[in-house]
Amino acid sequence: MIAGTVNARYLRMPHVEAGMVVGLFGGSFNPPHEGHVLVADTAIQRLGLDQLWWMVTPGNPLKDHNNLAPLAERIAMSEEIAQNPRIKVTAFEKALGQSFTARTLEIVQARNRDIRFVWIMGADNLKSFHRWQNWQKIARTFPIAVIDRPGSTLAYLSSRMAKTFDYARIDEDDARRLAYHAAPAWTFIHGPRSSMSSTALRAAGGV
Repeated sequence: MIAGTVNARYLRMPHVEAGMVVGLFGGSFNPPHEGHVLVADTAIQRLGLDQLWWMVTPGNPLKDHNNLAPLAERIAMSEEIAQNPRIKVTAFEKALGQSFTARTLEIVQARNRDIRFVWIMGADNLKSFHRWQNWQKIARTFPIAVIDRPGSTLAYLSSRMAKTFDYARIDEDDARRLAYHAAPAWTFIHGPRSSMSSTALRAAGGV
């Protein structure tokens, strides 16, 4: 593979079988770190996922791209750190030619009618979720699992998303049933937290 070129297998959606429960965990992963792995592993365990798609995005429209590592490099780092066999590293959004989550989820839904999907989000992103394009449409497309992150535990009470969809919140004790609820439906999952962040790692010269 030519340096900087994304292997074609990452540009396709991972293979799934009818009836699977699949988590969608998207991000720049610039760089990926143990905090991301903890969110992914917690989601797999608590939601009973058959797969988790670790979706390495071309670039977050809300973030500065000046320090964004090449996509192929972020994929390689993700493969190295994500050891759980249920995690499928993918960058199919690159092939779609866009990076807005709402549109991505529409396409995923259209191509996988027999799969139950859950959108996975770290609690640190919940605070700014209302700034995402068509954020309410996202909440009405797939159930959402918000995984606790340091300093963000109260986000599920204070965020605009949490207030808007308070009526749709599922108790975390019922998290394994979340995928079977029609959207909007969401839950906040408490658990072990890692203080690591991509921003801190970049500042320390991690990328």
